[in-house]
Amino acid sequence: MARRGLASRAMPDEDTQAVLTERRDGVLLITLNRPDARNAVNLALAEGVAAALDDLDASDDVSVGVLTGAGKGFSSGMDLKAFTTGERPWVGDRGFAGIVRRASAKPLIAAIEGFAVAGGFEIALACDLIVAARNARVGIPEAKRSLVAAGGALIRLPKRIPYHVAMELALTGDPIGAERAHDLGIVNRLAEPGNAVRVALELAAEIARNGPLALEASKKIVANALDWTEAEAWEKQGAITGPVFTSEDAREGAIAFAEKREPVWKGR
Repeated sequence: MARRGLASRAMPDEDTQAVLTERRDGVLLITLNRPDARNAVNLALAEGVAAALDDLDASDDVSVGVLTGAGKGFSSGMDLKAFTTGERPWVGDRGFAGIVRRASAKPLIAAIEGFAVAGGFEIALACDLIVAARNARVGIPEAKRSLVAAGGALIRLPKRIPYHVAMELALTGDPIGAERAHDLGIVNRLAEPGNAVRVALELAAEIARNGPLALEASKKIVANALDWTEAEAWEKQGAITGPVFTSEDAREGAIAFAEKREPVWKGR
């Protein structure tokens, strides 16, 4: 299927759309498409990502997204040249790159080749799962330039990896390899170089077979559970899961299991 560009504007030196999308059997593949700029984030790319996430959440024919970068790497972070001209790559309540403060309601997988550093790593951390090529590197080198990784890494990493490891990444600015990131639990699955998208699409297809209402509800609970007290968690979980248990899809899931066939989801 032909790819469709979603960015609403582009920098003058660009002849192509900053973000591309492609539908693949219930999965929306989203590609950061500024390879000559190491997929650095300018406003066009941020707007394209935000539009792609809007499309993912609004479309009934896709239930999972895969986010990757064109060329040799995932993303090098903010486009500093564009930033120095006064451009700010933030989009509404989605924040930097159109994703770091609010990603999609549906599951989203980052597929990393080469590198995901600075804001690029923060884009990946805003996703729900990460697949990375074995030779990829990730990190937040902002401190080396007297900057701060303010796109979510300093908030998310301490919740996901040991405190002292998060602190080392933040204070040294040194990157780590994908295999080390996998050992720490940042990366879900490793791929041979050049195969991150393929492995991510396989993982996405596995997820997409499940009930869409259950996927969104499960994601919402897991993403927020650490910030809830136990009492809040039970109350909020009940409010989120109640409509799922009484849905047509829940009934279809039970009937399909009894009839030993694949369920046909309706998203209601």
